[in-house]
Amino acid sequence: MPSITNDQQLKSALSKLPLKSQRAIGMLFATSIQLPSVDSTLAKAMELIMASEYGESERELAYKTAKSVATKTYTACGRDTDWDAQAEHFVAAACSAALTPDGQLSAVNNPAWKAAIQARMANNCLMMEKDLEEPQNEAVRQYRIAEEFLQAQA
Repeated sequence: MPSITNDQQLKSALSKLPLKSQRAIGMLFATSIQLPSVDSTLAKAMELIMASEYGESERELAYKTAKSVATKTYTACGRDTDWDAQAEHFVAAACSAALTPDGQLSAVNNPAWKAAIQARMANNCLMMEKDLEEPQNEAVRQYRIAEEFLQAQA
């Protein structure tokens, strides 16, 4: 299996996955972000999706929960530059991207790619909060996550 070293390769690999796998890896991207605190309903929804084979109703409930948290935290973005709150917003947005209902997806939508981008935004916010001297490259981490996921699928 070739390694993934750039976004073009990542996006190409993600687009070849079936929708269920796109959702799964999208959630891996979202849950790879370590938030200092997270809304308890979002945490429960993320645990439910990551811990089991879920049905349509569980996915829809998790999507609605993530979308609700993303909407609620959106209003906090930009206000007093609360980087942790913004990171939580982007994690919730990554989850809702990964779990978007089938009827809301078009042929060009790639839930995993959207989740990846939102997760990167969350990581950027956490880096701003921590004022890290050594940046954490979320894209590179996602390349490794994708390689491991694809290897497990093979």
